[in-house]
Amino acid sequence: MTHKAGVINFMPYLLFSFSKGDAAAIETELLRDYKFGQQQLIELWGQASAVAITKAYPLSALSKKQPTVLVICGPDQNGSIGLVCARHLRIFDYEPTIYHPKRSSHSLHQDFTIQCEKMDIPSLSYLPTEVQLINDAYNLVIDAMLGLEADSSNIKEPYSGILVTLKQIKIPIVSVDVPSGWDAEEPSQDGINPEVLISLMAPKKCALNFSGKHFLAGRFLPYDIQKKYELNLPDYAGTDCLLEL
Repeated sequence: MTHKAGVINFMPYLLFSFSKGDAAAIETELLRDYKFGQQQLIELWGQASAVAITKAYPLSALSKKQPTVLVICGPDQNGSIGLVCARHLRIFDYEPTIYHPKRSSHSLHQDFTIQCEKMDIPSLSYLPTEVQLINDAYNLVIDAMLGLEADSSNIKEPYSGILVTLKQIKIPIVSVDVPSGWDAEEPSQDGINPEVLISLMAPKKCALNFSGKHFLAGRFLPYDIQKKYELNLPDYAGTDCLLEL
């Protein structure tokens, strides 16, 4: 492991193969055996994602006068993490706007949506297909749309159309855990091209060749789980809840 300008270069860690099945098994253990709550995990991941964004794109470095951020939230867990991320970004003085391609019927997702509404975080009724409108209105897009749960070989509307738009925008994209449209098990050849990736717990196989800025959020994992799954996680600095790989 080498250090450069406060960044951890940990290539052996990135070579670790962390599959979709591993992620599901660890989450099941956290919920069943360690008595974590689903809301608790989503809150931890969402807050860490927001902190990662503040490190990658500090307010002082944003190109536009207003610190606007578009957060695209899918109906599953990744979307809930995006909602929590948006709420924390608002606390950090960013100006997030949320877009739900489809509303979720899950009670937790609805609760997180209400929390955002109570904080006066606006929502879009539709995503403009005119790419320049997005480029002009926002500093960056947070992709919390599909994630680990999605079947990348069978992406349907409205998500397939949104991916077409995201491939054309010029502003940075930050993806949560697995970039939308990517297969979690292998690097993407024809997907969106995020500038920043925030891996949850550990990078998935699709992140092996990721060349952008890469953060890891997963410091809360109990040591016994790390040992059981041979995660070999790098050390976090001080009291940080995430690190840059």
